[in-house]
Amino acid sequence: MRTTALLLLLAAWPGAAQVRYEDILKGPGNDWLTYAGGFDGQRHSPLKQIDSTNAGSIVPKWVFHVPKANGMRTHPLVHDGVMYLTNANTVYAIDAATGRQIWTWKDTRAKKETTNRGVALMGDRVFFCTSDVYVVALDRRNGNLIWQKKYGDVDKGLFASAAPLAVKDKLLVGVAGSDTGMRGYIAAFSATTGEELWRTYTIPGRGEPGAETWSKELLDWGGAGTWLSGTYDPELNLAYWTTGNAWPDFYGGNREGDNLYTSSLLALDLETGKMKWYFQFTPHDVHDWDAQSWPVLIDMPWEGKPRKLVFHANRNGFWYVLDRVTGQFLRATKLVDNLDWATGVDAKGRPLVVKGKEPTPAGNVVCPGVRGATNWMSPSYNPATGLFYIMTVEQCDIYTSSAKEPEPMKGFSGGGAGKNPKTPGNFVLRAFDPKTGNRVWEYPMTGPMEAWPGTVSTAGGLIFSADDDGHLISIDARTGQALWHFNMGETIATSPITYMVNGRQYVSIASATAVFSFGLFEPMRPTMPPTVRMVE
Repeated sequence: MRTTALLLLLAAWPGAAQVRYEDILKGPGNDWLTYAGGFDGQRHSPLKQIDSTNAGSIVPKWVFHVPKANGMRTHPLVHDGVMYLTNANTVYAIDAATGRQIWTWKDTRAKKETTNRGVALMGDRVFFCTSDVYVVALDRRNGNLIWQKKYGDVDKGLFASAAPLAVKDKLLVGVAGSDTGMRGYIAAFSATTGEELWRTYTIPGRGEPGAETWSKELLDWGGAGTWLSGTYDPELNLAYWTTGNAWPDFYGGNREGDNLYTSSLLALDLETGKMKWYFQFTPHDVHDWDAQSWPVLIDMPWEGKPRKLVFHANRNGFWYVLDRVTGQFLRATKLVDNLDWATGVDAKGRPLVVKGKEPTPAGNVVCPGVRGATNWMSPSYNPATGLFYIMTVEQCDIYTSSAKEPEPMKGFSGGGAGKNPKTPGNFVLRAFDPKTGNRVWEYPMTGPMEAWPGTVSTAGGLIFSADDDGHLISIDARTGQALWHFNMGETIATSPITYMVNGRQYVSIASATAVFSFGLFEPMRPTMPPTVRMVE
């Protein structure tokens, strides 16, 4: 009897319903179930309660101040009225309608603390990666630990910050550390048992194809981190994962060659981890332009025929359209005006490099800057407008390099300080037409360039993002007109999400220290005044 009562109680608890693979396949709806919204990474929500006619009536609904947070990168997930978010080695479950905390779990044994980008959900479990490279499974209902597996060694220059990607019965994870010397990889684990199923390295081993693009000394330390999670095509059963920069970051004299598979997009078979194809955006990168931004999967006509495409906006200043079945290069378009290191790309997508634009010991001005023309800020795609939305950075930097090879794992960022902090620049939110590559509109920002915000698109005809002086903003998706803003009072380095609870649509985003949630203004209902009785 007591067991039956307990089961009924758990079934009635908000968030108790299973997160099914089929639910994630559908993409965003009332819930927000993956870091990128859905497997395709389009970050487009069908919700339209908040639209271009009432966006001016958005008000804050609640704020959850995360203890000891500083510069959060978390992207919350929402399922069945419960929000899940992270900070360093801690996971929080909170009521998505009120912001009240339900449970919290912290890995107190972790030796390292870094930023964390969020969790994955599957079944009745929450998955995340600790800073010191453990993948963790928690009971989603109460935060109890189910299993915990180490998959990397901090003493070899590794750490973890990416949200895992849960697909079918597998959990895909990555590693970070490209700026201090390491060898990157993507690993897959059983979501049920935590058993490692496969591991694909992003730098080839000795004697493997691609090893000839490296010096032998750097095959174990060349970088190619995987610090942003990927997207997935269920029909092709392929996961798409981007890789980090080569190391040393700004000096390539000791690593002549293309340095595969750094600064690339990889297409991996979900069952085996085997690489079906790769595309390298910046061969022999000496600018710290890794490929860590979202591969967005879109089916649309191309040259008169239906085609499976993948869009990628790259730090090197171009945004690319590839065939996601074969990896064939189709087009590259300039993201930014300030681009002088290449004149364009050739017919196979290889950049046409301008000589004399490499970092030098004395310093060399190069565009884009070390931040890149974009970065981890999430783009979005609205199928109704047919537009692709991406936060861009208009900036040039003074790159310097050292002719001496640095020692690995010493915190040395690859042979040079890559950036002059006084270099002027600005953030610009831009909308592109994927059919032509043309810019349709842009929304320039005038703040101090301290933010890293992404976007989310909605069926209400809105783009939610943030500007670079602490405001959450709402933009008309068709025209780029500003409709609403709210000052959160601190830097924003995340992307917004939108979800619905109890018939009300919310927009939520993490700032440096807190998570905010917004909705439409609702006037308070009049109530009868209490009866007052005089006491003699």
